[in-house]
Amino acid sequence: MSEVELDPREAMDYDVVIVGAGPSGLSAAIRLKQVNPELSVVVVEKGSEVGAHILSGAVIDPIGLDKLLPGWREDADCPLKVQVTEDRFYYLGPSGGIRLPNFVMPPLMNNHGNFVGSLGNVCRFLGAKAEELGVEIYPGFAATEVLYSDKGEVLGIATGDMGVGRDGQPKDSFTRGMELRGKYTLFAEGARGSLSKEIIAKFGLDADREPQKYGIGIKELWRIDPAKHQPGLVQHSFGWPLSSDTGGGSFLYHIEDNQVVVGFVIHLNYKNPTLSPFDEFQRFKTHPMVRETFEGGKRLAYGARALTEGGWQSVPKLAFPGGALIGCSAGFMNVPRIKGSHNAVLSGMEAAEAAARALAAGRGHDELADYEAGWRSGPIGADLKNVRNVKPLWSKLGTFLGIPLGGVDMWLNNTLGLTLFGTLKHGKPDYATLKPLSAVKPIVYPKPDGVISFDKLSSVFMSNTNHEEDQPVHLKLADPSIPTSVNLPVYGEPARLYCPAGVYEVLYGDEAAKKDPRFVINAQNCVHCKTCDIKDPAQNITWTTPEGGGGPNYPNM
Repeated sequence: MSEVELDPREAMDYDVVIVGAGPSGLSAAIRLKQVNPELSVVVVEKGSEVGAHILSGAVIDPIGLDKLLPGWREDADCPLKVQVTEDRFYYLGPSGGIRLPNFVMPPLMNNHGNFVGSLGNVCRFLGAKAEELGVEIYPGFAATEVLYSDKGEVLGIATGDMGVGRDGQPKDSFTRGMELRGKYTLFAEGARGSLSKEIIAKFGLDADREPQKYGIGIKELWRIDPAKHQPGLVQHSFGWPLSSDTGGGSFLYHIEDNQVVVGFVIHLNYKNPTLSPFDEFQRFKTHPMVRETFEGGKRLAYGARALTEGGWQSVPKLAFPGGALIGCSAGFMNVPRIKGSHNAVLSGMEAAEAAARALAAGRGHDELADYEAGWRSGPIGADLKNVRNVKPLWSKLGTFLGIPLGGVDMWLNNTLGLTLFGTLKHGKPDYATLKPLSAVKPIVYPKPDGVISFDKLSSVFMSNTNHEEDQPVHLKLADPSIPTSVNLPVYGEPARLYCPAGVYEVLYGDEAAKKDPRFVINAQNCVHCKTCDIKDPAQNITWTTPEGGGGPNYPNM
């Protein structure tokens, strides 16, 4: 479909355009209106509704909400009702486990005073607050293009055309996208956002930084036997089923209404190409110390999402001409705490205050230098600096040595402001860590029992994922031959395994002889986790936004 054939897009002008209705984007919108109610602010969200694409554990540190909306605890509409009542940490072996005493954990790992619940529902709450203040929110519209001036400044974004067929031609339902232009544009797309990735590359924002590191988080929501439910119980584990050289661990949180959220995070710098994050999670639930929680229960929802794990060393430059990165687009997750929403809220507020000051001074389309300069010396910087060596120690030294040393480093940072290691480097990007098949022992996973453990396709069904099937495939291959000519013989084509939604398959013309392989992309299954964009060893897959409103529809995640 040629641009020449299309009518010009309509354009709307705002003071600030925000891409993404997650905690950072909505907090930025709210704060802008709190500072100056006259500012025009728009939020564009690719999910079908606010919260539809939000997935997090989540234990939520309230520091951000306390600053943004001081009276939120008394608000009857706020979905966070359950405070943490008990913290448990376990090291698991194949058939048992050891509970680690809480007193050995660094103080920053204490979850008391935090809340457990659905971050998606928190975003729905924040969305309502933003609209009450006059923020315009457009769910179901995917931002697909960054608009630049002749000088290279960011002018805003364009939403994708709707009603385009798989052949790239307009259908009868075709609707042209819109241009949303702002004096400043804030990118709040979450981990590995497609436009944020473009912005980072265009302006060289990651120069002199360590490579961004990632994990994949896979989560289920269950309703369990009321006799087993302990509201506010927070449980984390590491160890089995992962090998000592593979980073990751579990979370299990008892929230309201006899519901439990359970999930597994695997660091995407794993080495064995036969590892399947989805199947490791399913295997984890069968552990004797875990399985009993779910026996007699019912699985309600499933989802997956990439996490930014690079932290202090990997945060790119945040400001560029015409805008800024906020939330997980910037990479503000605290890895050992498995928390980022508090920093997302704080970063949204800080960027909003910087933009409001600039607008009050008559500025626009320049760099928000004070936002860039301030975060490392503020609460976000303090949160990330204290844990900056945990991820590289774990990656370099493995579970048995890396975790204890990381704990010691957190203790020293947290109590004395000292470290034994300075600031360690992460090393290779995640896509460069896989070993060839010839150098590993293949992992064989048990078949799911359909009671505690499940297959990918039934899980995707539980995510309420839906895409318009007659649209261009949003997972782009730079070279269509690489999956079968390079990735398959060298690595066994790991996309089949690292994707938690069964998007990628290798089919054979001669199945018995494994001849004539063909790489298949089932794009309609995609839950927008972005793992393929991160982990593909050839960096041959690019995740782009499908038609707005497509993807998962998480009800309570």
